[in-house]
Amino acid sequence: MDTPQDDGTPAIPPIPFDAQAALALLRDGEFAEVHGLIRNSSNYTFLVTLRDEHGEHRAVYKPQRGERPLWDFPDGTLADREVAAFTLSEALGWHLVPPTVLRDGPNGVGSVQWFIDHDPAEHYFTFGERVLAQLRVLCAFDCITNNADRKGGHILMGEGGRIWAIDNGLTFNVAHKLRTVVWDFQGDDLPPRLVRDLRGLLERLCDEADPLTVQMGKHIFSGEITAVRHRIEKLLKSGRYPKAGANGPHYPWPPV
Repeated sequence: MDTPQDDGTPAIPPIPFDAQAALALLRDGEFAEVHGLIRNSSNYTFLVTLRDEHGEHRAVYKPQRGERPLWDFPDGTLADREVAAFTLSEALGWHLVPPTVLRDGPNGVGSVQWFIDHDPAEHYFTFGERVLAQLRVLCAFDCITNNADRKGGHILMGEGGRIWAIDNGLTFNVAHKLRTVVWDFQGDDLPPRLVRDLRGLLERLCDEADPLTVQMGKHIFSGEITAVRHRIEKLLKSGRYPKAGANGPHYPWPPV
């Protein structure tokens, strides 16, 4: 079981691969093989192998033109939201989202994400108490990104017992849409480190010239960036994880 540090701050295991090399492969690697569609995906999602002079690795490729139209998200924006979620996770230093880029591929422009080797039978509902400290971080992340579809199967356990958050396309909506299976901590105080990280992130997002704000603006709308700031401010003001409340669909369906 992972445990918080002495000050109550959640411990996040180190990344078990070279993240910069992974990003380089995702950005510039050759699509060496398209293995086929991943089953049970709402949108067209392909498992591929990318290769460069340093080696090869599998990735998950989601072309924009394979996105199913949704009434509450603008068409063709889910791949960008995947990249925006990765960008925000990196800016926080939480590294919850696998390396993700936007690039051209066999079926057009889409998100390409580092494939996390994992046991598909393992997910949120099987983890038990092993990753509670990490889930505290993920819960805060989903609150500020307004994740509308955090199913149990969207949380993978990779090498070293590290959890990863995948399928982040339904995020950053201006309207409140938080739907998640992770309500374990509702009403609990936010850990000190997360408070510090969120304050630092808010300061950066309030500066329109900050490279982070500029980069986020390439993938989501300005009003959605403003909404991120407001969610962070609300979370910091309360100092606690939100509660599900009595109204609204707070849980995704199906839950896994």
